[in-house]
Amino acid sequence: MNNIMNSNNNKLSNFSDLIQRVTSSCLLNPIGSNRHYSVNIQSEDSDSDSDYEQHKLKHTNKNVVQEATLAAPMEQQGDISKSESATFMNEVFETVSCLKKAYVSLQEAHSPYDADKMRLSDMAVVAELKKLGVLRERWRRSVAGGGGGGVRTVGGVTVREVVAPYEAAMEKMKMEVKSREVEIQNLKEKLNSATVSGGGGSGRKSRSHSSHQSKKKVNYGNQLLVSPSPAPTPEVFESCISSVKESSKSFTLLLLSLMKSAHWDIAATVRSIEASTTPAIITDSIVGPNHAKYALESYVNRKIFQGFDHETFYMDGSLSSLLNPDQFRSDCYTQYRDMKSMDPIELLGILPTCQFGTFCSKKYLSIVHPKMEESLFGDLEQRRQVLAGNHPRTRFYGEFLSLAKAVWMLHLLAFSLDPPPTHFEGSRGAEFHARYMESVVRFPGGRVAAGHVVGFPVSPGFKVGNGLVVKARVYVVPRGEV
Repeated sequence: MNNIMNSNNNKLSNFSDLIQRVTSSCLLNPIGSNRHYSVNIQSEDSDSDSDYEQHKLKHTNKNVVQEATLAAPMEQQGDISKSESATFMNEVFETVSCLKKAYVSLQEAHSPYDADKMRLSDMAVVAELKKLGVLRERWRRSVAGGGGGGVRTVGGVTVREVVAPYEAAMEKMKMEVKSREVEIQNLKEKLNSATVSGGGGSGRKSRSHSSHQSKKKVNYGNQLLVSPSPAPTPEVFESCISSVKESSKSFTLLLLSLMKSAHWDIAATVRSIEASTTPAIITDSIVGPNHAKYALESYVNRKIFQGFDHETFYMDGSLSSLLNPDQFRSDCYTQYRDMKSMDPIELLGILPTCQFGTFCSKKYLSIVHPKMEESLFGDLEQRRQVLAGNHPRTRFYGEFLSLAKAVWMLHLLAFSLDPPPTHFEGSRGAEFHARYMESVVRFPGGRVAAGHVVGFPVSPGFKVGNGLVVKARVYVVPRGEV
């Protein structure tokens, strides 16, 4: 035990001596000091120390010069790299800014619709996108090229190298479009041959056969996405009248519900409508309970069909149907096919002042007078928009546009046929004829009871050139009530 402690004490003592010697040496001979142990040694070695110091200074200066020489190009190169990077980023931001301006211009060209401005804006957007693609490729190649050349390698990229992938994709899309066009043309030829081979016949059998063929064509068209029949037919006209009938009912029910919500006197409204159809003074209404919708529908149809016999609803004095009838019929049917699948709200958003837009504005102002609109909605905002040449995006105006489009399409079809259909309506007090009239009031057994006459017309009927008669809808009452 004592031996171990003595051994440890010796180690500590030796370590303490070592620290003391090192400390003493540092204190006596500071680092970088020119002092030596004795004056004699200093005098003897003065010459050699002087040579050593000169040699050391010479090498030190040489190293400083070499480092400065190497550092100058590196700093200059770093400054150039930073300058080129800044220039490159300025180009990127400038291109993005131009792209945003071009895209805003493209959006503004949609409403109101401006074809020339849209084309120029589209070209500008494409140009800026291509420029961004070039800058992206330049940056990618400069980074992939390593740090030796820095950003100075960006100039080696050509526009052709960047555009090449887009051109290849465009060529592929063009080939697909051509193949689709060929396929559509073949399907059109098949449809035409099927239509020609399925023609013929007359009377009810012909109509039944045509209806069956029409259903086949609709199903075939839905599957193959082909265009409508190449020529207007009375059957198409008849189906279009059904669309008018449904749109008229829908708009009338909405208008009636708004009147009830605004606490209108429906009975007084009905009497006012009846009075407008006859010069006689109306004291008691002939409309039965829950039949106010028929009187209101009569009012709406009378307003919207006014001027139907003229080629432009008397919106102008055009006589194209008389001066060049064949061309006018072709133009009407072309417009019918173009508008058939269009949403009227979207169409008028692009072309608010087209002929159809003018028709909608005039008919809306005719049907909904200012006091009616203010009573139903509390203001005249929709009327102000219509008068300004715009078309409100409200539910009520949307329902009206559906009816207006259906009537406009029926009008186009009517002037596409040769000869155009003639329209008629049942007048108040007229005898009810089952061949030309259809009662909106249902009777037991489906037949109108004897002794009933027309109370007021609800919607007009049409007589087509091939003998087809589309019945007028009327509200019938007992003869003694008229």
